[in-house]
Amino acid sequence: MPTAPTGYDPTLGEKFIFVTGGVMSGLGKGITAASTGRLLANAGFDVTAVKIDPYLNVDAGTMNPFQHGEVYVLKDGAEVDLDLGNYERFLDIDMTSDHNVTTGKTYQHVIEKERAGDYLGNTVQIIPHVTDDIKRRIREAAAGHDVCIVEVGGTVGDIEGMPFLEALRQFVHEQDDDDFLLTHVTLVPYSKNGEQKTKPTQHSVKELRSIGLQPDVLVGRCEDHLDPETKEKIALFCDVPTDAVFSNPDVEDVYHVPLTVEEEGLDEYVMGRLGLADRVIPKAERDNRWRDLVTQETRGEVEVALVGKYALEDAYLSIHEALKHAGLERGVEVDVQWVDAEEMSPDHERRLRGADAVIVPGGFGVRGTDGKLEAIRYAREEGVPFLGLCLGFQLAVVEFARNVSGLTGANSSEFAEGTPHPVIDLLPEQYHVEDMGGTMRLGAYETTVEPGTLAAELYGGNCVERHRHRYEVNPEYIDRLESDGLVFSGRVNNRMETLELPEHPYFLGTQFHPEFRSRPGRASPPFLGLLDAVLDRAEVTA
Repeated sequence: MPTAPTGYDPTLGEKFIFVTGGVMSGLGKGITAASTGRLLANAGFDVTAVKIDPYLNVDAGTMNPFQHGEVYVLKDGAEVDLDLGNYERFLDIDMTSDHNVTTGKTYQHVIEKERAGDYLGNTVQIIPHVTDDIKRRIREAAAGHDVCIVEVGGTVGDIEGMPFLEALRQFVHEQDDDDFLLTHVTLVPYSKNGEQKTKPTQHSVKELRSIGLQPDVLVGRCEDHLDPETKEKIALFCDVPTDAVFSNPDVEDVYHVPLTVEEEGLDEYVMGRLGLADRVIPKAERDNRWRDLVTQETRGEVEVALVGKYALEDAYLSIHEALKHAGLERGVEVDVQWVDAEEMSPDHERRLRGADAVIVPGGFGVRGTDGKLEAIRYAREEGVPFLGLCLGFQLAVVEFARNVSGLTGANSSEFAEGTPHPVIDLLPEQYHVEDMGGTMRLGAYETTVEPGTLAAELYGGNCVERHRHRYEVNPEYIDRLESDGLVFSGRVNNRMETLELPEHPYFLGTQFHPEFRSRPGRASPPFLGLLDAVLDRAEVTA
């Protein structure tokens, strides 16, 4: 492996790449930004990222996954937008709350300072007080890194994004030219006659320029590569060099995007514009493990039933990605079969029973729990490899208590306050907390793993994983459940963290969310174990 420059170079100073989007949301500017960061990291630079979310929420913790996708949890317990997960996966870094800037977080801080008298009687305004706070947050997150990529959520022209774009305009004014780069990602659609249309891009750039920002790089999201004529037209009408216009066409998998934009030369152009070219690792010596991993040939397919209540892939994005990472390491395609836990139709029943493995994910609320319990029972009784995550872990305890330990009516007190057997409950120290948010366990904790167990085999010892839950296994029932064969193999003090059934081919539940720390080339152990169990079972069956 080549030796990369180590750490931050203070003589270089921080470089900033701001990424904005136009025409429509959901274009993939976050993946474009993360892919650029991956290529810069391959070239030897210390790269970090900041995601700006212009919504009024302080964080993503209260958002419905069906509206906004999964709530991703960082190591310090911050509940953030799923895009932060993409940055962690692409850059293979651990981020904190400081790397997510929201309107709610910024305004809350400014108002608290005003109430405390910190502004010395001045009239508090968007400019300079809010914009100064935005710039401060970005600079603090970038400190100690060679390059900071800042993605501005939403699209240019959104009213809620205006203070951030104004802060960006001021940022440009304050930076040296070779310390700053503005990349604008926009849609280049096809007309009915197959012509690539540039008008949406032209209007989006016009909107950007009207607030004092001129893009340095334009990335066209399109079905196929931009034609040379299209690039020249965009360059002419948007006032950028033709070699600063790049294609980002549709690809089979998002992990191929770094390869695509590298072939376009986006990384080399960015490094040249930022004055980084003389510090770059030569291409022949760069780390190519990403390319080797995502382009390898597969040797088969595995079907995994994901039993949940949100028929939206983004609601369980990190699980999909963790399965993909495990598949990449084992050289198999993973086909995720969605199974609706709320309405188990004959078609969904067939998907469940036809799958090679079953995953029951996390969640809140009673909706869909009956279907999840039946899926867990099926996997336990039929010897189908099973992984229960967070709520899936808790429901595995409920299912075992009911159907093995004979505790009739056993349940979680989250779903049935009057249950005769609250095998899942709030712990005593949580009952008197007035703010329910204060009872949530969030962020990374170290789990003590019992030697000789499946969890110990998977992790090789203790593990540190991220949490997002409120209810716990009730300590009053642990002895009874373990005497009937359930093994709690991982603990944090008096809290149960992992469970397993020793006689089962693979039956594992985790109170934590291992999917949040899974990376390409560093797949999550519980997900790797699940695929290994499927492959072992297939060999025995064959």
